[in-house]
Amino acid sequence: MTDIACELPTTPNDLAVERLVTPAFGRLLVMVFGSGLSMYLLTSVVPLYLAASGSGGIGAGLSTGAMMLSAVAVELLVPRMLRRFGYFGTLGLGLVLLGAPSVALVFTSALPLVLAVCVVRGAGLAIMVVGAVALVAEITPAHRRGEGLGIYGVVVGLPAAIGLPLGVYLTTVVGYDALFVLAAIASLAGLAMLPGLPRRSTGLEEQHVKVLGGLRGSGLLMPTFVFAAVTVAAGISVTFLPLGSANHLVVTMALLIQATTAPLARWLAGRVGDRVGPAKLLAPAVLLAALGAGSLVFIGSPVAVILGAALFGLGFGAAQNLTLAIMYDRSPELRYGQVSALWNLAYDGGWGIGAITFGFVVAGTGYPIAFALTAGIVLAAVIPATGVVEAVVEQFDR
Repeated sequence: MTDIACELPTTPNDLAVERLVTPAFGRLLVMVFGSGLSMYLLTSVVPLYLAASGSGGIGAGLSTGAMMLSAVAVELLVPRMLRRFGYFGTLGLGLVLLGAPSVALVFTSALPLVLAVCVVRGAGLAIMVVGAVALVAEITPAHRRGEGLGIYGVVVGLPAAIGLPLGVYLTTVVGYDALFVLAAIASLAGLAMLPGLPRRSTGLEEQHVKVLGGLRGSGLLMPTFVFAAVTVAAGISVTFLPLGSANHLVVTMALLIQATTAPLARWLAGRVGDRVGPAKLLAPAVLLAALGAGSLVFIGSPVAVILGAALFGLGFGAAQNLTLAIMYDRSPELRYGQVSALWNLAYDGGWGIGAITFGFVVAGTGYPIAFALTAGIVLAAVIPATGVVEAVVEQFDR
């Protein structure tokens, strides 16, 4: 039946009903859900674990920063890994590196060893996010790529909606040790999904595996920098909101709302962006994120914290889809691995640098001023998001 269908001519109506979630896409979604759950269960918990062990806010920031900056370093290598080892071998390695080291946290809370675990997990995270996004772009039809990325965004966002609040809650129910083991299992279980995925990439060639090569005139720098500014606030909120507020119920609700609204906004932005163009929606999305980040200036107010979490979740989720869609629209298929790596560099680099810097800033200024500075960084990104700066640069280059 499949062979007959493949021989029939393709019509516009066929394209309209073309299946988006294929078996391979479904396996990938299950895999990224498990690996994402492994990450987000511990995203806010490891900083709490270190703070409870006497490492303070600086140690908390370093734990998030170590994981994300490790991810940045490895993301530069992932396109070449995909070309050499294929999706099967590369994603399998990522699942092991992300999951297995979590068990080591059962035996130590010493800052150097915890940071070492974070570094290894960051390498696994880098492999998973770059490899998965590149595979989504490869196995979905070009005319429905925004929708495909939106579906991927919902599934990859669900672990945040579940894991961020659940991780904090479970520390008081089952304790840290059981949570670390659960995080390991969540990632390693994804190994069962590897059979059935494409073993090799059809789109990567040697000259296109250099992540930072050929960026001049590519149109990729603007969305990269805009998204990095937004992720600075994302890394800060999930790391320091549990430390800055004494009301654990409010923190749990805020993390849940932020993590729930983000994937919904990511999916909606993909649907609307396919119709009107993602570039038109980017500036409003960044503005929403800035307003949400700014609300944390009033961290003592439950209403401000929860409202801000909702606004930031909407803006952050939309910016995730829109920047990635813009970058794919501006790139040939041979550069999909490069685009995926570059976008994830912005994600993890902004997240990690933001967490490390905030840890030192808040020690000297307090939370309200530190959160105000964070909002200012995001707000500044609204200007390049409008495309005005990019247009001026293009005119200058001519």
